[in-house]
Amino acid sequence: MVNVNVIESYKDYGKVVSISNGVIEAFVTVDIGPRIIRFGYVGGQNFMNDNRSDFGWKDDDAYHAFFGEGRHWESFGGYRVWVTPEGYPETYTPDDRPVSFTVNPDSVVFTALPDEEVGILKTVTIKMDPDDANMTVNATVKNISGKDKEFAVWVIAVCAAGGNLVIPMNTNDTGLLHNRSISVWPYTDLGDSRLRFGKKYVVVSQDVNATCPAKLGFDLNDGTVHYVLGDDIFTKRYNAKHGELPYPDENCSFETYTNNVMIEVESLSDIKNVPNGGTNEITEFWSLNKKPCEVDFKSDVSIDEFLGKM
Repeated sequence: MVNVNVIESYKDYGKVVSISNGVIEAFVTVDIGPRIIRFGYVGGQNFMNDNRSDFGWKDDDAYHAFFGEGRHWESFGGYRVWVTPEGYPETYTPDDRPVSFTVNPDSVVFTALPDEEVGILKTVTIKMDPDDANMTVNATVKNISGKDKEFAVWVIAVCAAGGNLVIPMNTNDTGLLHNRSISVWPYTDLGDSRLRFGKKYVVVSQDVNATCPAKLGFDLNDGTVHYVLGDDIFTKRYNAKHGELPYPDENCSFETYTNNVMIEVESLSDIKNVPNGGTNEITEFWSLNKKPCEVDFKSDVSIDEFLGKM
């Protein structure tokens, strides 16, 4: 059975809505955001980075001219909804105002106040299974700009430090043609010890001693990744339609960014022209598992065995 409760104060995020089925729990901010600021087993570790002080904020004259004096952009940590193509300051919406929420029989819907400056309205819908470690998260962005807008919905889970992100590569046989695309951002060193490229898997390790960021993007046909943190595994799945629909950043439906305080586990919808009043969306399927055995993240064989036992 899924229970929904309001917690008046969580750390330095203000009021949150708690959604729990007794196995897993999610906390969603409603004084700001929305952010899924906690996701984990009940009483267990939090897969989201909820250390607000890790992030600081960004603003300048251009930001104030666009969003208004006194406002700034702050990551906050946790899961957030963005749009792409990325641009500053347009896509750095402040998310600094209260969020409304509606509790339905099978879901909780969180609606941000309209971002009038950008012309979008963001909604997050959470459905939690009644008695297992599975949850569905849908992000919908409505175009309220008064004109057509081209964008993809970009959802970013800012995850806690110290884990290893396992990214299964495409394995379809395309003969003489390539079967995968990997996008690399300018500040990324492909010789970085945090990155391990195998035939079947890429592993990105979060390192609290890192001195520079790294970011990669992938065209994942299966739309499945696993973040291993201690004895727990956070799996995210989404439905990708590579070959049928265009995706941002040279056809990426998945991206990850890491620095010394966190790792981002990001999914992207197809990019399309959205008429005024229309929407674009992406649905993710979140699940937790306990680590079934030890694993060598430098070995595809070991990772195969590890995932096969989940």
